[in-house]
Amino acid sequence: MIPEGITPEGLNNFSKGCMVEHVGIRFTEVGSDYIKAEMPVDPKTTQPFGLLHGGASVVLAETLGSVAASVIVTPLGKMAVGLEISANHIKGKKDGVVTGMAKPVHIGRSTHLWEIRITDEQNQLICLSKITMAIIDKK
Repeated sequence: MIPEGITPEGLNNFSKGCMVEHVGIRFTEVGSDYIKAEMPVDPKTTQPFGLLHGGASVVLAETLGSVAASVIVTPLGKMAVGLEISANHIKGKKDGVVTGMAKPVHIGRSTHLWEIRITDEQNQLICLSKITMAIIDKK
């Protein structure tokens, strides 16, 4: 499903100069049906009470779902754009690193649905997100 040759290094290079780099998201692993990335829990990603900002978790989730869909459809002359995202914030986190993993729920012709699980260093669930991607023709 995810084309061979997609590497974390390539995804990290592609993400320079945008929000992904700004909040410290770093792709770490690409498999045949998943993509993983890490994000630090630091002043760029926390809210005033010192907890991981829910919006930062959504940025990580949307990044993973969008990139995962894009690497599948770009070779087909298509592009993936976000249609809807939801996130359930399960547990707070004050420091360290969170890891997100995107896996497909549905890969269709016109839509993709991806589940993104964001966990802490002990693999405890921090956030569970789903993103629907619309698959459209490149213009």
